[in-house]
Amino acid sequence: MYVVKLEVGDRFPEMELTGTKGDISLEGLKGKNVVVYFYPRDSTPGCTKEAKDFRDLGPEFERLNTEIIGISTNSLKSHRKFAERYELDFNLLSDDSKLLCAKCGVIGTLGRSAKRTTFLLDGEGIIRHIWAKVSVRGHAQAVLEKARLLNP
Repeated sequence: MYVVKLEVGDRFPEMELTGTKGDISLEGLKGKNVVVYFYPRDSTPGCTKEAKDFRDLGPEFERLNTEIIGISTNSLKSHRKFAERYELDFNLLSDDSKLLCAKCGVIGTLGRSAKRTTFLLDGEGIIRHIWAKVSVRGHAQAVLEKARLLNP
């Protein structure tokens, strides 16, 4: 498995993963801005807070033609329980192979989970902003502010 370091201006790697709202590909999202946030584990305190913050700001992102996608290495079954428990209405994708995590350079130090990292993509799949070493408090709001800049 290889690990890449993505930068602002790069094209986000193509992804074809299964999620709580069905299969998804980057090509299928063309024309929409996309928030791709990687998180370590379902149902942990920080990951739950982050997911709920994105959920609560969902209508604002929607008004900005911006799709929210959460990705971790947890199974689809785990994602479904997590989404149901916290009424998460955006797609949670399972990267249990860790291939996309490796392509995005977000494999955790032990190689078992994703590092908390967020990418904001424009409608062409180009990375417009990267948050590495995310602090959960206020993060979803900060992403929303950058998304507004893509939709003047």
